[in-house]
Amino acid sequence: MATKSIGLYIHVPFCVRKCNYCDFCSFDLKQVNWRKEYLDRLCDEIASYAGLNIRLDSIFIGGGTPSLLAPDEIRRIVTEVKKSFVIDADCEFTAEANPGTLDREKLLALVECGVNRLSMGLQSIHENELKILGRIHSFDDFVNSYMLARECGINNINIDLMYGIPEQSLDSFSKTLDRVLALMPDHLSLYGLILEEGTPFYDMKDRLPLPGEDRECDMYYLAADRLKQAGFSHYEISNYASPGRECRHNLKYWHCDEYIGVGLSAYSYFDGKRFGNTDEPTVYLSSNGIKYENEETLDPDSMAYEYVMLRLRLAEGFSLSEYKERFGCDFVLGREAVISELVKGGYLHLSEDRISLTESGFYVSNAILNELI
Repeated sequence: MATKSIGLYIHVPFCVRKCNYCDFCSFDLKQVNWRKEYLDRLCDEIASYAGLNIRLDSIFIGGGTPSLLAPDEIRRIVTEVKKSFVIDADCEFTAEANPGTLDREKLLALVECGVNRLSMGLQSIHENELKILGRIHSFDDFVNSYMLARECGINNINIDLMYGIPEQSLDSFSKTLDRVLALMPDHLSLYGLILEEGTPFYDMKDRLPLPGEDRECDMYYLAADRLKQAGFSHYEISNYASPGRECRHNLKYWHCDEYIGVGLSAYSYFDGKRFGNTDEPTVYLSSNGIKYENEETLDPDSMAYEYVMLRLRLAEGFSLSEYKERFGCDFVLGREAVISELVKGGYLHLSEDRISLTESGFYVSNAILNELI
């Protein structure tokens, strides 16, 4: 019998065009001649878990742009998943999608395959901001895709937004929030722009008309306040959910629960080990397609570090008694002075048995974590 349930991540690395800020493992589909071969290897990797009686309560197809797949390709992947794993009846099944890559046939195929949650990349409602980001869609494209997804029966939709975009102002960001909230999404992910090395934006960093740190900070707090007023809980640094709509799959990462990742650059934490696949297509496509890199068995110190780092991304933080039970030591001991200063500064909450970041602590979380761990 399968015991506890874990999550499965499936990576689809194809895009219509790589965005100017993106450093994910993705490839322009027009320049790829290994689409079918990749899907063959991906299904081989999924099948390699058959017979282990692994139960899934969350599946997440990400990318890239998974919504570029044809209905038959989606069905093929999901059929392999259903053959190789035991899937819980209430499994949360998310697929990422970009506007302009969805149609009714594709959405109905997703629903038929069990997809019950869609994560849609919008970023902004403004054409100039979308253009400078390198997005392929307009806001009208997004609205059309969003409404079509609702019509096809997907009643749990996340929308991705960005702040700190070149040419973005506090007013334009406010208008984006207004228009998006009017659509009544179930979940929102808000990411501050990061200029990642190896991206076009990084090469242009000295010439980009960025809003600046102070204005970006204003955008962060504007969103936090506006979304709270709209009934969303700020349950993770970058994520807001309407009641009961927290992303169960992503919570696995932040709770240090087990998950399996398949496909290029996908990582897993399974059976006490962390391992990742290569991000080189030629390597992944060779042999049987299963190429692990950086496999490690986590020692107690590494596990404690990850536990604190990931759990403090959540508004709930972590239980001090649970930490002691897991790792055999008192988290506060030896950190009294720094914790006291962070509490006085309004960055940390500390109760008898729980420690967590405040809203202000969320915004400077990297600095807080550097002081704590």
